[in-house]
Formats: sequence, C-alpha cells, structure tokens
Amino acid sequence: MEAMMAAENDQQDYSAFEGTRPVNEHQSFDTDALASWLATHVEGFAGPLTVEQFAGGQSNPTYKLITPGRSYVMRSKPGPSAKLLPSAHAIEREYRVMDALRTTDVPVARMFALCEDESVIGRAFYVMEFIEGRVLWDQSLPGMTPAERGAIYDEMNRVIAALHSVDAGAIGLGDYGKPGNYLDRQIGRWSKQYVASETATIEPMNRLIEWLPKHIPRGASQASERVSVVHGDYRLDNLIFHASEPRVLAVLDWELSTLGDPLADFAYHCMAWHVDPTQFRGIAGLDWAALGIPDEAAYVARYCERTGLTIEGDWNFYLAYNMFRIAAILQGIMKRVSEGTASSAQAVDAGRRAKPMAELAWRYAQKVRT
Repeated sequence: MEAMMAAENDQQDYSAFEGTRPVNEHQSFDTDALASWLATHVEGFAGPLTVEQFAGGQSNPTYKLITPGRSYVMRSKPGPSAKLLPSAHAIEREYRVMDALRTTDVPVARMFALCEDESVIGRAFYVMEFIEGRVLWDQSLPGMTPAERGAIYDEMNRVIAALHSVDAGAIGLGDYGKPGNYLDRQIGRWSKQYVASETATIEPMNRLIEWLPKHIPRGASQASERVSVVHGDYRLDNLIFHASEPRVLAVLDWELSTLGDPLADFAYHCMAWHVDPTQFRGIAGLDWAALGIPDEAAYVARYCERTGLTIEGDWNFYLAYNMFRIAAILQGIMKRVSEGTASSAQAVDAGRRAKPMAELAWRYAQKVRT
C-alpha cells in the first residue's frame, strides 16, 4: 500500500515476486522444520530447500523457496518479535481469497498449503506457486509502443472488471466481509487511524473527516450498495504480466481485500490519472494520446461496459475518498517516524506527503456537485 503513492525515484523497483536477498535475521526461521512440513503437506515437494527473501517492503514477509525441481513462494506473518494488531497480517484471508478465485476469470497464483500452526516455524504462513513474468513499475510504460501500452492498460481494465463481476457467494466468499455500509465503515476506520496518528494538524484532513460521511453517493450507501470482492490495492505493480504478451498471469498482494463497493475499489486504481508522477506514482499531466494510454473517461467507460455498473453520484467523491485514505496511511508512516519505529529516509519522505495528498483530496471534494 505504501508504495502506491511513492515517487518513482524514491523506490527500488521490487515487487512481491522479484529482487531477492538473504533472509533478514529478524525474519529468519528454521529452514529444516519448514522443509519437513512441506514434504508432508505439499504434493511433489522434494528438497534440499534453499530460502531467499523478496526485497520488497511488504508488511507480510515474502520468501522464495528454491528446490532442485521447482520454486515456490511463501508469505508469512512477521516474526515472533513483531507487535501485531489483532486484525493485521491476516495471511489466512489472502490464502482464502486467492484459493477461491482460482475457479474464476481472475488470474491468481495457485495455492498449495496454509499453515496456521505457529509452532512449525514461529508464525503462520502459506505456500503458493512461483510465477515467472514481468512486473511493470512505471505507469508510463517506457520502452513500449503506443499499441503495447494500450494493450497493457486494457488488460488491467479487463482483470479488475472480472474481479468485480465475481459472484462472491458462488465461490464461498459470501462471508468474506461485512455487507453494506462499506464507505461509511471505511471513512470511519481511516478517520480514526488519522486521528490516532496525527503529529501536526492537517486542516484538510479535519475537513474531510467531517465532509466525507455527509456526501456518500446515495446509490453507494445502505441497502442499495453494490457489493463485490474488492482488492483494496489494485495497481499496475501488483500484477505479474506474461513475459512477452499483454496478459496478466497473477494479481498479487490481497491483504486489504474484503467485500465492498467495486466503484470505490476501481476509483483507487484510477487515482493514477490524477497524481503527479514527479511526486507520486501516477500519470497525471502526461500526453496519454501520444503514449497510447486511454484517458480516464474512456478507461472508466470500458470498465462500466464490462461490468454493467454505472457511476452513482459524482466520480470526484470516490477520488477524494481514496486520496483521503492514502493521506491517512501516509500519516501513519509519519507517526511511526516520530516514534522511532520507522526511521528510513523513504519513510520520512512518505510521511511528509500526507499533507499534500490531503490537500489534493480536499480539492477533489470541492469539485463534487451537491
């Protein structure tokens, strides 16, 4: 999540499935114990086992498990020394949603095994297939032709539309989240998180906390709310593309997934058209036509065509809400900086962006027609 809005030159280009390093000593575990468990619970597993850690900054550590015959990916909760919030790092939810989606048109990695017994390696974990492919970080897609860029964007659109068209109940996810009042609950959640993380007054955030609940579009509230499986962090660099084709092989990082409003989820994805690529990870201000990238109106129209959904109320509300959500997350990083639990230059820079993101959110809120 934190990487979504970071400037390109402030991030190393690592994804969940690329850029490995030796296992961090604070997140190490008994490799022999893991190998023994895998031999019993993963069909076809045969050691010896070598473990590397993916270099990305995921909240749930991700490892590459290498054997002579094949490689696997393991996601786990942080090590035993980490202080975990009760509802955080719910890797069993990631496993459940990806396992269920394997029967749909949403491309996900194959799940092999889930271990909730923390006595095995000191934390819960799951194992899934390792997928070879491309992870594309720069949303302007440098080095591609206009036609190639257009095909990548259309494929992104197809996949999120496929996700939001899934019948959650039919694949056993009818209880994957609370139905109804999604935006009310989300606004309340992020408002509380912001207040708890405040290190200096950000006046636009206070305005948004008051304004957002009063302006939720009628069709997105109460019993009439649309409900689907939502990813929560759907963006270009959370997708693995085929090595040479504009085809998504797997959607990654499902830790924020739940049941919710698909248009709110889609609007998060569409924030890229509204944020400055020199400040945040976006494509605002670029010559989309020359690049072969669809403008936002065309992209939204194609999504609505694929899903049959219509925009209820003013689209600017959904953008303002998602920008507010990002600002709250960035402020949470700044709080950790102030407490000394996040001291990297990258964390400090991310925290400082809470205010400009909040200011951007308030500008979009003011565009909403009431």
